[in-house]
Amino acid sequence: MPDLTLHGGVGSRVDTEIEVKRSKFLCRLVRTETKDSTRGAIDDARKEHWSARHHCSAFVLGPSGAPDQVRRSNDDGEPSGTAGRPMLEALSGRGFVDCVAVVTRYFGGVLLGPGGLVRAYSEAVLTTIDEAQSGGLVVGRERRELFRLALSHADAGRIEAELRQRGVLILGTDYGRDAVLHIAGDDAARLAAIVAGATAGSAELEALGHEWVDVER
Repeated sequence: MPDLTLHGGVGSRVDTEIEVKRSKFLCRLVRTETKDSTRGAIDDARKEHWSARHHCSAFVLGPSGAPDQVRRSNDDGEPSGTAGRPMLEALSGRGFVDCVAVVTRYFGGVLLGPGGLVRAYSEAVLTTIDEAQSGGLVVGRERRELFRLALSHADAGRIEAELRQRGVLILGTDYGRDAVLHIAGDDAARLAAIVAGATAGSAELEALGHEWVDVER
């Protein structure tokens, strides 16, 4: 399963609300990439919904299979295993990384029992993921080789458009003495051939190493 996350970088957010037997479950899914930004997202939910008793959370930081990937959950006063863990399973089951889910519960007066809580907290996260996906707010996270391509200002616009038409992932452009395209590729030989064709052999790619990047799906 490919790794997925929210489009738009750190701080991107999707919110939904479900109701189960008069209890309201408000879920926010936030793009994070560090423990500090994750704690900040959880704290923001607590401050915004200060009158609620529970602000349960789950997060995954880092790519799947990485030895340093961090996965944590917190029941925040709900019975052990009824909130944070099912939320974490919902995130992982859909392949989401570099995200924190925070579910705030407003009690509606009806006890849900352990099984009901598990279903409600899981549904809250899955509903938010579905909302993000249906809204086109989800991107893949892939490890790609990075390159820079220096071009004259006169040619940069035309060449960039041609590269994009050929499916080349361009992360951005810097303008100085030259126009420098920042490119991510998964096949260096194929990318070099595309660039050679677009520039008539007048420009060469400079390899910069590897990095995890967002890829539109």
